[in-house]
Amino acid sequence: MNKTVIRLKGLAFYAYHGVLAEEAKLGQRFKVNVTLRLDDGLDFEADTTEQTVDYSAVYSTVESVFTGFRFKLIERAAEVIAEEILEHYAKVQEVSVEVIKPSAPVSCICDSMTVELTRSR
Repeated sequence: MNKTVIRLKGLAFYAYHGVLAEEAKLGQRFKVNVTLRLDDGLDFEADTTEQTVDYSAVYSTVESVFTGFRFKLIERAAEVIAEEILEHYAKVQEVSVEVIKPSAPVSCICDSMTVELTRSR
């Protein structure tokens, strides 16, 4: 079985997501990781971008969603990113989106709060 995976790792954005009013007002840094699983039958012999997914275009999609909308839940942000990728990139059969919130307003000592979800056709 052939499998092609493209990963966009450590995409950093400043955004205003969160439930609390302070998060909407002040904003914070987030990181996003995206994993794309492509059609099994892809052939890259032609060595052109038409045989794959343009990851710079995928980055633009992620950036547009993540900085263009305000979400209370990072779960919803991840879901909308996944939906947009599946809608606009036909070669993507499955997408996983991880949203990392390093400064979540919770009373614990930790690196981050993270949500990861997977959507497929």
